[in-house]
Amino acid sequence: MSEPGPGGPGPGGPAGRVADEADREPAGPAGPAAVLRRTAAAGALVARAAPGPLALHLLLTLAVGALPVTTAWLTKLLLDALSADAPRGRLVALGAGLAASGVVLGVVPQIGQYLRAELDRRVGLLAEDRLYTAVEGFAGLGRFENPRFLDRLRLAQGAGGGSPNQAVDGAVGIVRAVLTIGGFLGSLAVLSPLMTGLVLAAAVPTLLSEVAMARRKARTLWEVGPVERRQMFYGELLSSVEAAKEIRLFGTGAFLRGRMLADRRTADAAKRAVDRREALVQSGLGLLAAGVSGGGLLWAVGAAHAGTLSPGDVVMFVAAVTGVQGALAGLAGEVARAHRALLMFDHYLAVERAGPDLPVPVRPVALPPLARGIELRDVWFRYSPGHPWVLRGASLRLRHGEALALVGLNGAGKSTLVKLVCRFYDPDRGAILWDGVDIRTVDVTELRRRIGAVFQDYMHYDMTAAENIALGDLTALGDRPRIRAAAERAGIHPKLAGLPHGYDTLLSRRFFMESDKDDPETGVVLSGGQRQRLALARAFLRDQGDLMILDEPSAGLDAEAEHEVHTALRRHRGERTSLLISHRLGAVRDADVIAVLEDGRVVEQGPHGELIRSGGRYARLFALQAAGYRAEPAFTGESPRGHPAAGGAR
Repeated sequence: MSEPGPGGPGPGGPAGRVADEADREPAGPAGPAAVLRRTAAAGALVARAAPGPLALHLLLTLAVGALPVTTAWLTKLLLDALSADAPRGRLVALGAGLAASGVVLGVVPQIGQYLRAELDRRVGLLAEDRLYTAVEGFAGLGRFENPRFLDRLRLAQGAGGGSPNQAVDGAVGIVRAVLTIGGFLGSLAVLSPLMTGLVLAAAVPTLLSEVAMARRKARTLWEVGPVERRQMFYGELLSSVEAAKEIRLFGTGAFLRGRMLADRRTADAAKRAVDRREALVQSGLGLLAAGVSGGGLLWAVGAAHAGTLSPGDVVMFVAAVTGVQGALAGLAGEVARAHRALLMFDHYLAVERAGPDLPVPVRPVALPPLARGIELRDVWFRYSPGHPWVLRGASLRLRHGEALALVGLNGAGKSTLVKLVCRFYDPDRGAILWDGVDIRTVDVTELRRRIGAVFQDYMHYDMTAAENIALGDLTALGDRPRIRAAAERAGIHPKLAGLPHGYDTLLSRRFFMESDKDDPETGVVLSGGQRQRLALARAFLRDQGDLMILDEPSAGLDAEAEHEVHTALRRHRGERTSLLISHRLGAVRDADVIAVLEDGRVVEQGPHGELIRSGGRYARLFALQAAGYRAEPAFTGESPRGHPAAGGAR
C-alpha cells in the first residue's frame, strides 16, 4: 500500500483538523481596533470579577487626577492674597483648602492600594478559573506536546491575573493624566503660550519611546520563553524527590545546575539588553525635560523681575511646567504599561479563546452500548507533518466481550493506537468505528465515560489514598465501600487499611494534612508497585464501562504480584471487552486474540496456540523471551541464536 500524501483524505485528515491558532506567534494589539477590543475584554473581565471595588477605584483615581491642579491654584491664590494683604477670612479659607487637599492626597493612595490588591485577588481568581476551564476543554493531547503552545500557556498563567488590572489601570491612568495635563496646560497657556508649546513638543519623544519599549519588552518575554522553560525544568529536577536518587547516585547535580544557570544567563542577557536600552533612552528624555524646565524657570524669573508676573504667577508657572511634564511622563508610562499589559493579555486570550483542539461534531451521534465491537479501518497516523508515520494502514477488529492483546517491538505503534481509540488524537486517514459509528461523530466525553484504562505512564496524585482511587470515577468519591472493593480487587487494600489514617492517609511528603501539620514525618510514600496497584484500583472503579484498556498493567511488579494482578484482571475482564498491551508475552497468552504490530501495521493476529504453530513473528518473539527463563550453563546475555535473551515486545 502506498503512503498517503500530506493532504490524505478522510474526515480525520489535515482538512478535517481544527486550525490551531493558539500557538501562533503574537502580533500584538498593533491597530487601534485591536487595542480597543483587548481593552474591552480586559475591562469586562475586571468588571465581572469585582464591580464594586472597580467603580470605587475609578472614582478615586479620577479624583486624584484633579488634585494637583487644584493644589497649584490654591497655592497661587494664597500667595497672591498674602501679597495683596487680603482679609483674614479669605486667607483662612485658602489655607483650609490646601490642608484638605493634603489630607486627601495622604489618605486616597492607601485606600487605592487596598482596592488594587482586592482587584488583583478577585480578578486573579476569575481569570484562573476561566483559563483552566479552557485548558480542561482541550479534548486531545496535541497542544500539550507543542512547545510553542506551552510557552504561551506559561505566559498566560502569569498574565491572566495581573494583565487585565494593569490594562484597566493604564486606561484609567491615561484619563487621569489627561485631566491633570489639561488643567495645567490651561493654566500654563494663560501665562505663556510659547512655553506651553515647548513643553508639549518635548513630551512627544517620551510617549513614542515608551510605547516602543513596551513592545520590545513583550517581544523579549516571548522570545526567551523556551529558555526560561528549560531553566524551570532543570530547577524542578534539582528539587524533586523523583530525580533526587539518580542525581545523587550519578553525580549529575553540578551538570544540571550548570545547564540551569546557562539558560538563566541567556534569558538575563536578553532582558539586560532591553533594560540597558531603556535606561539610555530614559536618561536622554530626562535631560530634555530638565532643559525645558530650567529654561522655563529662567524665563519666569526674568518676567517676575520685569513685573509682568506676580509671585503667585511664578509659583503657578513652576507648578504648571513641573505638573505638565510629570503628567506627560506619567501618561507615557501609563500608555506603555497598558500597551505591555495588552500584549501579555493577548497570550491569555489566545488560550482562553483557542476553542476545541479536535473537530467537534455539530450534532453528535448517540454512542450505542458496545454490542458488536470496535474496528480500526486502514488507520494512518503521525504526530505532525514533520514526524514519521507511526501507523501505516493499521486494520484491526476487537469484538464485544473479547480480550485482545497488542504486542510488538518498541515504536511499533501500540500506545499510539490506544491514544487514538481514546480519541486523544484523530487519524490522518482511516477511521475507528464503535459498533459501526465513527468515534469522531460522537461526544468525546461520552466516549471516554465508557472506557476504563491503566496507562503505562500512570499517574500518582499527592492526595489521600481514597482520593487517588476515586479519581477514576468521581461519583465514588464519598462511596467508601465502592473504593474499598476496587482496592481489594487490585490487591492494595491490606496496605491502605494499615496506613496511619487508613484510606484517609496522604500519599505524599510534599504537603501535610491539617491533622498532621505538627508531624515532620507526615504522609506516606508508596512503592512503585503499590502505586501501580492504586492505578489499577482507579480503573476498576469503572466496572460498568464498555471497554477496559490495560497498557502494561504489571510493569515493575515482582513475579508474585504480577501473577496476582493478572489473575485479578482475568476475573475482572470476564465477558468485558478489553484491550491489553504488555511486554511480557506470557501475560497475554490467554487473550482471545493476539495482534502483532510491526512498522505501524498488524502483521499477525490470532489465539496464542495458533500463532505459535504458525511459526511467525509472534512465535519468534515468544521463544526469545522464554529463553530467558530456561536454565543456561552460564548467562551471556544472548540466547542460543545470538539474540538478546530478554528481548521483549513493545
